[in-house]
Amino acid sequence: MARFTFRLPDIGEGIAEAEIVAWHVKVGDRIEEDQQVADMMTDKATVEMESPVSGVVVELAGEVGDQVAIGASLMVVETEDAVAEEAPAAVADAPVAEDVEEQVEAETPGVPEVVDEKPSPLEGRGLGEGDSPEAPPPVDMPLSPTLSPEGERESRHVLASPAVRARAKDLGVDLADVKHDGQHIRHSDLDAYLRYGSGQGYHAPHASRAREDEAVKVIGMRRRIAENMAAAKRAIPHFTYVDEIDVTALEAMRADLNANRGTRPKLTMLPFLIVAICRTLPDFPMLNARYDDEGGVVTRHGRVHMGMATQTDSGLTVPVIRDAQDMNVWQLASEIGRLAEAARTGKIKSEELQGGTITITSLGPLGGIATTPVINRPEVAIIGPNKIVERPIFVGDDIVRAKLMNLSISCDHRVVDGWDAASYVQALRKLLETPVLLFAD
Repeated sequence: MARFTFRLPDIGEGIAEAEIVAWHVKVGDRIEEDQQVADMMTDKATVEMESPVSGVVVELAGEVGDQVAIGASLMVVETEDAVAEEAPAAVADAPVAEDVEEQVEAETPGVPEVVDEKPSPLEGRGLGEGDSPEAPPPVDMPLSPTLSPEGERESRHVLASPAVRARAKDLGVDLADVKHDGQHIRHSDLDAYLRYGSGQGYHAPHASRAREDEAVKVIGMRRRIAENMAAAKRAIPHFTYVDEIDVTALEAMRADLNANRGTRPKLTMLPFLIVAICRTLPDFPMLNARYDDEGGVVTRHGRVHMGMATQTDSGLTVPVIRDAQDMNVWQLASEIGRLAEAARTGKIKSEELQGGTITITSLGPLGGIATTPVINRPEVAIIGPNKIVERPIFVGDDIVRAKLMNLSISCDHRVVDGWDAASYVQALRKLLETPVLLFAD
């Protein structure tokens, strides 16, 4: 018998430590070589750690939420073979995360929608066809009901570790209701269900019954969100400007293009907004910029790498559309769908989450009257279209129906003046209210 120390390998350039977001084994468990033992979150992604040896787990590095330094012991395994006690651990595979670290948090993604019309799947969130337009339901639901016998039998057919099954049973959650992208349900899948849940696994006998207080440890994606949001608000003096835009003609154009799209992806409002943003930014270079506040340097970018705030079951991510200025509306729609699907399924690459120069974010049909989005640091501006509503307006002496949308922009006041932000939105307004200009040379 020998003891093998599995040390946390170098899982990314410049990464000094990683957070334990899930254990899939416990002390005393018998494990096999290549068995998944833990999920570790870095600044880039959540990485699945697999054991390089078979044996019995005798020691684990810490609890969920703890940080482990690169090269430190993650797990000690008692093996039957003579394995060197300090044998180096194999380098982890490339990220195959079920959830991916969000570089910066912004509001729930989507595109504006006319509230009097039924939103298409793409319209609901601006992410791609098939994406649900519905916002996550509230989580104020009882956490200790009892599963029915039928539910317990159904849960037994779902692949999950004993620890996950025990936890689900304690919470009264039917594992058959828990969405997951891998071959088996993990603790992080259960966390996502509890956070956003469908409510299908809960049966409240009385809606008004008081519930026990619950302490939820802030770990993984949610901790990254908290840290990044706090850093952005602490370091950046935000200001938000909002204006109303008449998108009646643009919506008519979009409908015509969709009616004749053939095999091309359905167009939402988002590609048109991105085209308008790209066409107006050259005249406002201070908005397509990143601010190094430690070095005191503002870098004005000649290319537009558009961040797209995207909601996933595990939290918010910001995939980046590279060189958006070179794409037409159809190409943008295709790339939006590809990146959104990769983010939702956890197959997004770390490089697809980096290097944004300006971000767009929207709450879709839930967008409300106006938003005050938080800047994706170190960028200096973020644009938030709100929902489209139909209202009567005066055109000369006549009253006509119009589709109106408020557009919000938040800026870093250290770099962008209020006059510049207002002038930029007026330039956007000109293009969006006369959409033929979007296609003019």
